[in-house]
Amino acid sequence: MTGKPENLGRPIPRQYNGVGMQLPPLSYFLRYLFAIAFIAATTAVFFALRGTLDRAPIALLYLLPIVLSTALWGLGPGVTASFFAFLTFNYLFLQPYFTMTVHRPSDLVMLVVFLIVAVVISQLVGRAQMGLTAAREREREATQLYELSTVLSGLHDDQAIARVLAEHLHVMFRAEQVELLISGSDPFRFQLPAGIRSPQRPPELAVAIQAARGVLGEIRMWRPAALPSAGERRLLQTFATQGALALERAWLGQAESRARILEESDRLKSAILSSVSHELRTPLSTIKAAATSLRSGEVGWDSTARLDLLAAIDEESDHLNLLVGNLLDMSRLESGALKPQRQWNVLSEIIGSVLQRMHRLAESHRVEVDLAEELPLVPVDYIQMEQVFTNLLSNSLKYAPAGSLIRIHARPIDDSSLYVQISNEGPAVPEEHLDRIFDKFYRITAAERVSGIGLGLSICKGIIEAHGGRIWAENLPAGFAFNLTLPLAWDGAQPPRPQVETES
Repeated sequence: MTGKPENLGRPIPRQYNGVGMQLPPLSYFLRYLFAIAFIAATTAVFFALRGTLDRAPIALLYLLPIVLSTALWGLGPGVTASFFAFLTFNYLFLQPYFTMTVHRPSDLVMLVVFLIVAVVISQLVGRAQMGLTAAREREREATQLYELSTVLSGLHDDQAIARVLAEHLHVMFRAEQVELLISGSDPFRFQLPAGIRSPQRPPELAVAIQAARGVLGEIRMWRPAALPSAGERRLLQTFATQGALALERAWLGQAESRARILEESDRLKSAILSSVSHELRTPLSTIKAAATSLRSGEVGWDSTARLDLLAAIDEESDHLNLLVGNLLDMSRLESGALKPQRQWNVLSEIIGSVLQRMHRLAESHRVEVDLAEELPLVPVDYIQMEQVFTNLLSNSLKYAPAGSLIRIHARPIDDSSLYVQISNEGPAVPEEHLDRIFDKFYRITAAERVSGIGLGLSICKGIIEAHGGRIWAENLPAGFAFNLTLPLAWDGAQPPRPQVETES
């Protein structure tokens, strides 16, 4: 990176007026002319009153324009006004008039005292104004630094930090162009104003953004004003330090976030391995035992035991397929790859397909399907909605007691949405768990005896929300229910009515 310009170490005098505002270089000579003109105008007034006023009041009144000149234009013009008033007082108001000669000792004493008092007052007023100017400059710097640190404390992005730092530098130093070079894992350049090429000349101000870990970047500024003073260089270094602290804080925050994500990912992997290893072992053990019994030859081909073993292999294979499918679907959901392939589908066909595939699991329960007449077509992904109903029915079959009723109810809410409820007569879920049962790997304590890895409901939530719908759970007076809504409109089009086949 570019080092500091050679002219950065040559401070020049800074010129201020009585209220602490920096004056342009051209006014440096005009201030002296204004001070002299002020004394000249005052002298003209006093000369017109020379016959009325005595010398002593005139000498005292001369102090007023001297004090005003010092307050308005600085110490140099104030001292110049003092000497000019000394000369005009001697030339026009002490006898003999219109000469610089002083005959009486009292007039000489008055003249010397007048000069001393005028210079001393100019010095005192000038120093007071310089102190006031310095105090106001320090107050302005402190205010700018406070505002900068306050804004930077809430930022955690390199680009935002560079933008805020450049804006404050642009205002504080009245810069023509500000350029920030930020290093790090993703180096970049930020310019203000944006889209304007940097001047061809070297920057008038340049300082490195230095931190404990090394150089984080550089600040460059171009401005038409004079060379920077020591105070401006000190302020620029303070701004650079604030920027370095903000960048370090942002980078540490990003590193902490990455570490937290890695820790969560590691914990998630451990939970998946723990749950999957336990849940997969049960169907695999059943399939292995059934297959071993069939191969042993001890089971007759026409016996009931053979049919039971084949049914166990079939059911556990379906269970194993469901577990692996849930894991794959969850990985697709988290990566954003599980996107619905929507088509106009008949909801009764989806539910019928799921019930036909799960008829063995549902043999010990009563399943009732209650669909509203002339139910409109729904714009959904057929396969994904099969997965949703499979997981919800599987969950209901696990928790509902044998012989109880499981009811599937669907009806349109209005022309824009469809409401579906899958209810069972299983135990109620504590209210504090209702909102969390759709989280990954979340299972309530009372359900630990039921197999599963806690992904089915989370997958249902992801699929329903990907379709633009909503899913929630609630306790019923005599059981438990899953509720979901699905939008009926698709790309602004309303659902067509299903065609009813009539016999000829």
